Amino acid sequence: MIRYLIDRDDPAPAYLQLYRQLRDDIVRGIYPCGGKLPSKRVVAGELGLSTVTVEHAYALLDDEGYVEARQRSGYYVIFRVDDGFTSSPDNSGAQERQPAVRSLHVSAPEKWSQPGMGEAGQEGQPAAGTLPAFPFSVLSRAMRKVISDCGEEILNRSPNLGILELRGAISRYLDRSRGITADAGQIVIGSGSEYLYGLIVELLGRGRIYGIESPSYKKIEQVYRACDVRIEKLPLGSDGIESAALKASRAEVLHISPYRSFPSGVTASASRRHEYIRWAAKPGRYLVEDDFESEFSVLTKPEETLFALSSDDNVIYMNTFSQTVSPSLRAGYMVLPRHLVPEFMEKLGFYACTVPTYLQYVLAELIENGDFERHINRVRRMKRDARKKA
Repeated sequence: MIRYLIDRDDPAPAYLQLYRQLRDDIVRGIYPCGGKLPSKRVVAGELGLSTVTVEHAYALLDDEGYVEARQRSGYYVIFRVDDGFTSSPDNSGAQERQPAVRSLHVSAPEKWSQPGMGEAGQEGQPAAGTLPAFPFSVLSRAMRKVISDCGEEILNRSPNLGILELRGAISRYLDRSRGITADAGQIVIGSGSEYLYGLIVELLGRGRIYGIESPSYKKIEQVYRACDVRIEKLPLGSDGIESAALKASRAEVLHISPYRSFPSGVTASASRRHEYIRWAAKPGRYLVEDDFESEFSVLTKPEETLFALSSDDNVIYMNTFSQTVSPSLRAGYMVLPRHLVPEFMEKLGFYACTVPTYLQYVLAELIENGDFERHINRVRRMKRDARKKA
């Protein structure tokens, strides 16, 4: 008997509802590693779905590294609940397990970037190719509309966290597209990732040890060193930071790029992402999720975020508009854990927002009128088509 329910009134499509229920059961160990999922025909018959809908849900689980398809046999779970290590002290002496999951993307980075950006779209690196640019005509239309609608308001000083219109637009966008539930009060607007890295150090403190991927985007290390904090370089394996290195680390803050870390191109597998979350479950630990570029994943659904997966309120989520709109805007944002908002306001709430008010209104307009997501979806379709032809 299949225990899943499809809510016909839920705005989420049936395949996503099924995917989420299956994923949660896999993570809870209902389907153990090596176990087989029910056949697509059985699930389709009991839930009143088409086999194509069930196939889509299973394919997403396959894409994200929870299961693997075996020809003429079905789908088998490859996610291990106990991959790497657990946070329980009873397991501290357990023999280290080798990862039993495949990397989602272990090849060299795709040659897609914005003009003037690097191979993986990181600022300050030589460009190796170009993503389709955000349409200039669309951007200029939004700029004209903002000038017309807002008038002299664009000359006003921005609130310190950023204008409410942009923070609200980002909140709604993250909720509907990334599964991130956060209100506008948790969102801080800043002029690019380097500025936000510095704010994180000021918020969490210089006395902590910050763990970073090795190799990683060079400016992450440069900013942390400029802030005079201790860092640990944690080696990347084929599907994320190596378990043994993470277990031995003295870091209290882990700065990671789960999707296509630059310059390695490694994407953290499903098992590894959950391992990061278990690592951070120890009191006083935080994850900094640098989610640069993941909007352009070729998956048919957005990449999972640690912020959405974690229930511990200890993930700081970061992203910028450098890749999705233009690097010249110098605009990014971070989403704070709810419990850190009062501390941020006390320590750093006096900082003036570093993104011009006018540009913030333009970004809010692009998000709210749908142009932002239409561009992202167009690029994702182009990348999927290119991969099929390769």
